[in-house]
Amino acid sequence: MNTLIAVVLAYLLGSVSFAVVVSKLMGLSDPRTYGSKNPGATNVLRSGNKAAAILTLLGDAVKGWLAVWLAQHYANAADLSEAGIALVGLAAFIGHLWPVFFRFIGGKGVATAAGVLIGIQWQMGLGVLAVWLLVAFATRYSSLAALIAAASAPMIYGMVFGSDVVLLAIFIMSGLLIYRHRQNIANLMSGKESKIGSKKKA
Repeated sequence: MNTLIAVVLAYLLGSVSFAVVVSKLMGLSDPRTYGSKNPGATNVLRSGNKAAAILTLLGDAVKGWLAVWLAQHYANAADLSEAGIALVGLAAFIGHLWPVFFRFIGGKGVATAAGVLIGIQWQMGLGVLAVWLLVAFATRYSSLAALIAAASAPMIYGMVFGSDVVLLAIFIMSGLLIYRHRQNIANLMSGKESKIGSKKKA
């Protein structure tokens, strides 16, 4: 029962869309109405407001990390197993993808996934983040960086820690993240994908 409560709370935390909240607080257009229409930091950057994009990135990452940290911190008191903690991280990620507070229209999960991974094992999370940064700086394609980082996450964890329930949760997150980027994959293949920093289109 405690695991179910923790998972539901993590989902609700993940459902807070910082792209929408930050944009509204800063008087910007709803990110779901321009560019890729994705409520995420990369699309908020297309508004031209870098501060809003940074706040969105940090907010989405921190909520993923916080869900896992709280589960770990109260694991003994709430009788949460390693599997329960992995489910909490996955629930926060799913909340970002399909947020109950925003009619289940969420982002693609890159920042939240990074936060969850850092919460699970910070060295591994930073390693995956480094992969994203390298690809993003080299190509200026946020989506390509996300896809390569997503593919690398279970491999990095598996090589260091082996096969366990956490690896299964990471596989699921990576699969969902790649699925959410299916249109970006098509755009990359056709040469239509927007690069980081491109301006918004109504």
